[in-house]
Amino acid sequence: MFTGIIQAIGHIQSLEQKSGDVRLTLNSADLVLNDSDLGDSIAVNGVCLTAIAYTENGFSADVSRETLEKTSLGFLRQGSPVNLEKALTLNTALGGHLVSGHVDGLGKLISLRNDARSIRYEFSVPQPLAHYIAEKGSITIDGTSLTVNHVDGNVFGVNIVPHTRDHTVFQFYEINTQVNIEVDIIARYLERLLTGQSATSEHSLLKTLSESGFIK
Repeated sequence: MFTGIIQAIGHIQSLEQKSGDVRLTLNSADLVLNDSDLGDSIAVNGVCLTAIAYTENGFSADVSRETLEKTSLGFLRQGSPVNLEKALTLNTALGGHLVSGHVDGLGKLISLRNDARSIRYEFSVPQPLAHYIAEKGSITIDGTSLTVNHVDGNVFGVNIVPHTRDHTVFQFYEINTQVNIEVDIIARYLERLLTGQSATSEHSLLKTLSESGFIK
């Protein structure tokens, strides 16, 4: 688990093809790794990866074909900047929200404009993801924990303050940039409860609430 508070910007040092998938080596000199072990989880643009080796200035991680196809990691090239965050511990301040590092889908930047000293970014997402996104709810974009400012169909907006922009890969985004989206984990489980998507459920919680008069 992660918090969505980015700890450093790293850069892709190399991408080594490995029988259909890829081994990434990252330069992450600004990320403190002297307390990390082999097998530790590190989020790279919001994707939970396992560190398999450490170098003088960073670490390496294997990326499966599934992850390459379902996330923006498949678009990375040598030199690409990425957001980095180590997994949280019991001593970690939960400054963002609980983030699993399991990407739900890709979003696309469709507009950005100045909004006082911050910048308003608008993203479109696939329709199946749109109903998980709520105004003033939490969302993770490339591993960054953010608050949704508005929602209009499958488009939502977030405001990025100067500190966040300067310390994340948001500073490199251009129109049509594709980003990793992880919706609020609570929204995912709430949907499962409400729709009764369980092998042991004979009827949904939503139906029970409706029959009891709590919802119409």
